[in-house]
Amino acid sequence: MERPLTNFIRALRSSDVRVSTGEALDAARTLKLIGYADRDLLKDSLGCVLAKSPDEKVTFDELFELYFSHSDRQNQQTDREDTPSDASSESGEAPDPVDLVESGDETGLAMAIEKAAEASGVDNIRFSTQVAYFAQQMVKQMGGEKLQARLLEALQQGGQEGDAEAQRLIDVRRELTMRARERAEKAFDVFGAGETQQFRDDFAADKKLSALDRSDMERMKRLIAKIAKRLAVKHSRRRRRRNRGQLDVRRTMRANAGVDGVPFNVIWRQKRKDKPKIVVICDVSGSVAQYVRFLLLLLWSMKDVVPDLHAFAFSFRLGSVDDVLEQNDFETAMAKILREYGMGSTSYGQAWSDLKIHHEQIIDRRTTMLVLGDARSNYGDPRIDLFREFAARAKRVIWLNPEGPALWGTGDSVIPRYRPFCAQVTHVSTLKDMERAVDEILSAYN
Repeated sequence: MERPLTNFIRALRSSDVRVSTGEALDAARTLKLIGYADRDLLKDSLGCVLAKSPDEKVTFDELFELYFSHSDRQNQQTDREDTPSDASSESGEAPDPVDLVESGDETGLAMAIEKAAEASGVDNIRFSTQVAYFAQQMVKQMGGEKLQARLLEALQQGGQEGDAEAQRLIDVRRELTMRARERAEKAFDVFGAGETQQFRDDFAADKKLSALDRSDMERMKRLIAKIAKRLAVKHSRRRRRRNRGQLDVRRTMRANAGVDGVPFNVIWRQKRKDKPKIVVICDVSGSVAQYVRFLLLLLWSMKDVVPDLHAFAFSFRLGSVDDVLEQNDFETAMAKILREYGMGSTSYGQAWSDLKIHHEQIIDRRTTMLVLGDARSNYGDPRIDLFREFAARAKRVIWLNPEGPALWGTGDSVIPRYRPFCAQVTHVSTLKDMERAVDEILSAYN
């Protein structure tokens, strides 16, 4: 009774629906109470236990319709096997596939397909390219080899009678193959599509951002939203867990001296934690603009976790882009940022000067100053003196450099001169690199 539920939960997990062990046990208890008889009741009940968000509810509904359309036949097959009604069932022999197809017994054929699916392990399918393989294995389980032998005999026999028999067997094999393929495709939709999507997401997250093209953008946006949600949940939970602090024994005993020291009023020793504040400064010149797009999209997707977030962009002159990001959809905002700040010869010295004159007050002891750029300033004055002042005012400075370490300090790169004033200088080339950097920044506040 629990095997269909266990497989359904596996399908949910493969499609990125988080189902804990406790929730799986709750689903099993629910199933024990209501059974499989009322399909609508089963769907509503399991949906309450296993789907925890609107997105998960959509995924749950889709998988429920796909999975339980053949799971019902599995249950019917189990009932039929428990009470065998024909000689072939009693002897344990598989029914003849030709008889199954030509008898018109749809229920019997469906049961044979399900039995073959289970024997071939089709529910372990992961990729769409495996559909043909599993369909072939299912046909084999249903007597495909014997069917092929009979077909060869008919072809060798020749003549009108042999040709008619051969055509008859070809039609049966085609029907079995089609049914097996449909079943394998359905198994992929239930168990493999989610894992394939996860595989593609992992590949995209490891792909160099400079190598992405327009066709990758929608996937990357969806992946960034997933990463932002994961980081938000992680760091919100971490702050809640640490809010209480440690027991202050001395103050607790003193506060309860009037009740013979019984600790009715417990006092916790709390270490003050700074709320996250990030000031991100982005070089939006042509060599770095692609990286800026993904970093800003990731950070702005986390505004609920980091409400004190400020962004500046420059290639020559530096300016705040907070209002641009707040008042426009992201693509429009990025186009405007690149148009207004992405032109001109790159000058880090001029950017630090503009930050000093117009925005220095925004940097304080809570600020993580996050710089994204290649530190190539066209041999101009890098104004190390100003950068040193910002580093002294801020909590810490993190520099993300899209160029590999082998290129640092070559040509007009001045990253080695900025490095002594940074808590961390990191090479970022993929979305996973950015996720790791943002995770470490938020961890410093917990």
